[in-house]
Amino acid sequence: MTARQGFIGQSVPRREDARFLTGRGQYTDDITLPQQTYGVFVRSPYAHASITRVDTTAAQAAPGVLGIYTGQHFKDVGGLPCGWLINSIDSTPMKEPKHPILALDKVRYVGDRVALVVAETLQQAKEAAALVEVDYEELPAVVDVAKAAQVAAAGGVLHAEAPDNQCYLWAIGDQAGTDAAIASAPHVSKLTFRNNRLVPNAIEPRAANASYNPADDNYTLYVANQNPHVERLLMCAFVLGIPEHKMRVVAPDVGGGFGSKIFLYGEETALVWASKQLGRPIKWTAERSEAFLSDAHGRDHLTTVELATDKQGKFLAMRVHTQANLGAYLSTFSSAVPTILYATLLAGQYATPKISCQVQAMFTNTAPVDAYRGAGRPEATYVVERIVETAAHDLGIDPAEIRRRNFVREFPYATPVGLTYDTGDYEATMARAIELADVAGFAARKAESEAKGFKRGIGYSAYIEACGIAPSSVAGALGARAGLFEAGEVRVHPTGKVTIFTGSHSHGQGHETTFAQVVADKLGIPLDDVSIEHGDTGKVLFGMGTYGSRSLAVGGTAIVKALDKVVAKGRKIAAHLMEAADTDVVFEDGVFKVAGTDKNVPFAQVALTAYVPHNFPHDKLEPGLNENAFYDPSNFTYPAGTYICEVEVDPRTGETRVDRFTACDDFGNVINPMIVEGQVHGGLAQGIGQALLEHGVYDDDSGQLLSGSYMDYAMPRADNFPHFQVETVQGTPCTHNPLGVKGCGEAGAIGSPPAIINAICNAIGVRDMPMPATSFTVWKALNA
Repeated sequence: MTARQGFIGQSVPRREDARFLTGRGQYTDDITLPQQTYGVFVRSPYAHASITRVDTTAAQAAPGVLGIYTGQHFKDVGGLPCGWLINSIDSTPMKEPKHPILALDKVRYVGDRVALVVAETLQQAKEAAALVEVDYEELPAVVDVAKAAQVAAAGGVLHAEAPDNQCYLWAIGDQAGTDAAIASAPHVSKLTFRNNRLVPNAIEPRAANASYNPADDNYTLYVANQNPHVERLLMCAFVLGIPEHKMRVVAPDVGGGFGSKIFLYGEETALVWASKQLGRPIKWTAERSEAFLSDAHGRDHLTTVELATDKQGKFLAMRVHTQANLGAYLSTFSSAVPTILYATLLAGQYATPKISCQVQAMFTNTAPVDAYRGAGRPEATYVVERIVETAAHDLGIDPAEIRRRNFVREFPYATPVGLTYDTGDYEATMARAIELADVAGFAARKAESEAKGFKRGIGYSAYIEACGIAPSSVAGALGARAGLFEAGEVRVHPTGKVTIFTGSHSHGQGHETTFAQVVADKLGIPLDDVSIEHGDTGKVLFGMGTYGSRSLAVGGTAIVKALDKVVAKGRKIAAHLMEAADTDVVFEDGVFKVAGTDKNVPFAQVALTAYVPHNFPHDKLEPGLNENAFYDPSNFTYPAGTYICEVEVDPRTGETRVDRFTACDDFGNVINPMIVEGQVHGGLAQGIGQALLEHGVYDDDSGQLLSGSYMDYAMPRADNFPHFQVETVQGTPCTHNPLGVKGCGEAGAIGSPPAIINAICNAIGVRDMPMPATSFTVWKALNA
């Protein structure tokens, strides 16, 4: 069935929403197992301290307590692994200190796990945890990445393996050529800024329920996670030494992830280990205040960027230096975020001849920092789009015009920082965004604002991202310690109904709808005849999960490749039924036909015949109509777009209101426009939250998380947003996957922060503005 006639490109309502809107979803905390027990973690109140004593006597005697476990119990198991090896400039590997399941000799951030208390009820576990006595000897702490080396020199060393608190010093690009171009350039614009730390805050906190079955020596872990196969692999092979086939990991409905649920954490690992010791299942669900302390955070870069141009604004070179805060330990993908996923995107949409970037990654006494929606791409876009806007201001060139003068126009295009863009049309996207945003009417709106005593500004952001995170050949060369393929299985039942098993995981993306649209379109069958299964290592092939906007481009393509195998086998069965050569059989609109004749058999008849061997040449074909496929693409996909923001600022208070926001994206071919628009809306909300409100702040002296609850960490609300003007242009399809799709899940969070900050700078006439641009921050800038 062709895309024109079928389901591809249609805004089919999300099938999964029925259970979510009626409260029938099943999340990890909804699962209660026979003989269920409950776990509570004792956490460090200090950012950096030696543990001198842990006394569990009183807690052990408390009502309902079944077991208490400390770092001593885990001293002989492995630490939590990091999945990406980064080498420093001098070719030495990054420093990889052990990331313990429970702290043994030292704690390294507020919230570090010290003990696990298990009891019959959650309340009993909480009360007993309060009785665990821990003596600490406080040590110097550092939370600011810029001070990490200095504090190390004064005795604040986090890990013996990294005596200067540096994990690695990494670089990419032509440093000598970039330096020379900048030294001789007619103009150089320069900025130094911090990309603020973010706390993920998915609506469902992290949760796990671990169970050991002595009858077959098997473990089952229910967990709120984005990639259950990777969770199982890392826990079994690198930490606990459990045979992988003895562990089943199930990620049921998951209420949001944004990256923070990709990683292997110590909590679920401790629960799995302890469930065998007790012979009882153990459930743990993070409280919100606990999540603030213990979930991996995002961003936290300190960056200096210089952009060299000629007098007409043509880009000559860009030089970047970034200090990246990794937190107290390496998390699962943390080493890759400020390097491979960041610096390789510093070309943006522009044909800049010379680019170099140096990244210094440091350990600090804060929660580990890892991937958060966009993972490196928002940080790179912020660097590029802020310095481009600044250069336009410095040179007196219209911000849209300076971008046009420097757009990449010929494809494929190899950037100076290691990527090759396969396709794009950046001018078309910007032109449409300018039209939608009514830029021509901005002057009149500005005059209206001024008449009311407000300042109005407009800001641009032209982002690009590398997503469909997958190419194993590329990732492996850049340090990945695992393949980044995806798997799909098509199981055709005798009645012609179809069940799809995918290694991708849905936690809000709408896979149960979008994947079904692809399958129904390909096979020419009703949408209701397709069901999608995911998130259970006991059912699905080994897959790599969902992150980096990869699900449809990689996971969807794996399914398409399996469908191709189904159709190829079905063609042979149909040929037998119609007494024709299989080379003469075509498959269209759910029907196998003999070309040039009126002979045909529907898909359902072929499916049934596949399970009746005496009705087809079973000596040449196996019974059944099940196929699977793995897909490892040759390149990333490169969605791109232009975002235009208008803000209105009250000069008396500094309060900033986002009045208009236009997002124009090229996502290649689109399967479900409604779902794509929803993904962009969600990303815009998170990006605007970062730009105006959100900031994970630690006290510089004590290392306490000052923004550790919703009282202090300002999440955006509905009244912080205007009506978004969102449009997906007639895209440039991806050239290396059969669906022609790119990724859409992170775009809104990538492109929106610089657009907002650029608009505020334009409104109040300043060159720079820190994020988040709170009312007080804007007021200070106005009165400086």
